[in-house]
Amino acid sequence: MTNAEFVSSTPLCLEAHVTAVATDADGAVATFIGRVRNHDPSVDGVVTALEYSAHPDAPAVIERIVREVSQANVRISLTHRIGLLHVGDTAIIAAAAAPHRAEAFEACREVVERVKAEAPIWKLEILADGSHTWVGIT
Repeated sequence: MTNAEFVSSTPLCLEAHVTAVATDADGAVATFIGRVRNHDPSVDGVVTALEYSAHPDAPAVIERIVREVSQANVRISLTHRIGLLHVGDTAIIAAAAAPHRAEAFEACREVVERVKAEAPIWKLEILADGSHTWVGIT
């Protein structure tokens, strides 16, 4: 685990995440960039922006997930952005470094899937017609 910031209101940087995890012992660094897209298959209309909100516990939840997915030879860095993001903006970045690609790919996928499923982060989808819909509220 290498993050100092698991939730951020400022733009995210892939290179910073890679630098945070990669060592000379690693043969692989797997990365994931989640971007705001202009549509949601479950919503009628064109998405123009997303507004992410996070519960105050979100950083601790993400830190726990990163710690649980990390292993002795796998290091992970992940940050989820909050605030107003427009189409094309980066919403989440994850990087996982390991001696071998299979470990790096597996860790990167698992940490992203768990954060999306477990972290108390919600998004308000803003549509071109001025309407909006909440996603992630249970």
